[in-house]
Amino acid sequence: MKKQVISALMLTFAISGCSGQDATGTTSTQPTSEQQTSPTPATGTEKIREHIFRTNTFVEPPTADPGILDDIASETVTRALFDGLTRIGQDNKPHEAAAEKIEVSPDGLTYIFTIRDAKWSNGDPVTAYDFEFAWKRVLDPSTGSKSPDKLYYLKNGKKAHMGQAKPDEIGVKATNDKTLVVTLESPAPFFLELTAYPTYYPVNKKLVESNTKWAVDPNEYVSNGPFKLETWDHKSKMVLAKNENYWDANTVKLDKIELSMIEDPNTELSMFENGELDLAGTPLGALPFDAMPTLKESGKLEIQPYAATYWYKFNTEKPPFNNVKIRKAFTYAINRQQIIDNVTQGNQLPATSALPPSMTFKQEPFFHDGDIQTAKQLLAEGMKEMGMTKLPAITLSFNTSEGHKKIAEAIQDQWRKALGVDVQLNNQEWKVYLETIHQGNYQVGRLGWAAQYNDPVNILELFKEKSGANNDTGWENPQYKELLSKSTLETNPTKRKELLAQAEQILMNELPIAPIYYYTNNYVKQQYVNGLFVSDTGRVDWKWTTLTK
Repeated sequence: MKKQVISALMLTFAISGCSGQDATGTTSTQPTSEQQTSPTPATGTEKIREHIFRTNTFVEPPTADPGILDDIASETVTRALFDGLTRIGQDNKPHEAAAEKIEVSPDGLTYIFTIRDAKWSNGDPVTAYDFEFAWKRVLDPSTGSKSPDKLYYLKNGKKAHMGQAKPDEIGVKATNDKTLVVTLESPAPFFLELTAYPTYYPVNKKLVESNTKWAVDPNEYVSNGPFKLETWDHKSKMVLAKNENYWDANTVKLDKIELSMIEDPNTELSMFENGELDLAGTPLGALPFDAMPTLKESGKLEIQPYAATYWYKFNTEKPPFNNVKIRKAFTYAINRQQIIDNVTQGNQLPATSALPPSMTFKQEPFFHDGDIQTAKQLLAEGMKEMGMTKLPAITLSFNTSEGHKKIAEAIQDQWRKALGVDVQLNNQEWKVYLETIHQGNYQVGRLGWAAQYNDPVNILELFKEKSGANNDTGWENPQYKELLSKSTLETNPTKRKELLAQAEQILMNELPIAPIYYYTNNYVKQQYVNGLFVSDTGRVDWKWTTLTK
């Protein structure tokens, strides 16, 4: 078989001190080797005592199991703890990681990964069998993975998850300790970006099979990435320590990462200003909206857009949002620019599509922001179709956060004034909230999506099937499904683009979600923090972070 070979690349990057939710840049400063004490945030001129990076996550990671996670906090932590076959480098492209060589067949259907000599944090060798086991584990319904669809690109991946194919028929096979052969259902030009995503990470087969509690006990936890789990004091702090067994340990300069778990943005900012945190703000933490103008004026605030959309989901299986005109009315009545100017104040852009600007196929908006006149007309028509003379009170749900609360309060007021509807607010702690949304126990709920790879299908496929792990809206459209299915088989880029554009049009015509704004990263960092890489899709990687004078 003729193969296209992707040569092994040594990851020798020089990057800037980018931090927050989404940073990309290049420059470097070599870290000092001397023991140093923490500098004050004002000057950063005193010496750093230890290479310990301190930041905050305003929600505790629900899990540290890469096969189960479906949230940014868990994803960020596991990215520090694990290496996939590939890893997104500071050039925003996938590079060899656990795989030292990658061979791709001319038809794009077969990948052969050669696993490099590497060890788990407990000293066990990392093998191709660990990857095969991990991927099949995700597709096993009993595992309870939230993102098994990410592995549907494997031949028979979806069928296996649905119980229509046997595990040994899935397109992943370790032929020996060093060789992993992967067969896809159809060509996926973004597949090597996917193999850098946590759902594709390996797990230690021997450990996972023998200990069901491995992912919650730091004493048992095993990983193969730049860092290892040292302590996890729930609701308080998580500490990651440098993994001396990591194959590229010489690149890793941090000794530890300390993740505090503070829900209050004001406390987070105060800790930063007192020198207790090295970074404050998104993607893991949050800054108080009220502080944004001052931070901007001072020049301390970093603002960077990335491929992600903040939206409200409608439960389309329960009245009144089983009516498309009512969904449109609520969507059109939101004044996004007003929210950005007066609430979030982070230079976000009003979202008039589910797809962020870097991905959308339509340059003009699908609807006008704050179109109250059209919203009122659609609401009247929708209520008439539903046989309703008055809308009942609507419940708007969100996870506990001062920022989400302020946005919800602003939209509550806008809906009341524009549509005359009584909106009740309901907040829940993050882990409970996710379960509530996934179970469909809501009317309107806050969520969002940061693209995991740079292709529109990553967002569009969320709504392909009502049973999808991250759909939650109950919405499904046969034509939409057909267009996405055809796009996976289409090898002509132009024709594939046309299919996806038609799918986007259907999604925005039926609006199972109300897009609100396109995310930006808003953060402040201490002057001595360098090399904190955040990808174009808003993914943080601490592998190259340094703390210097």
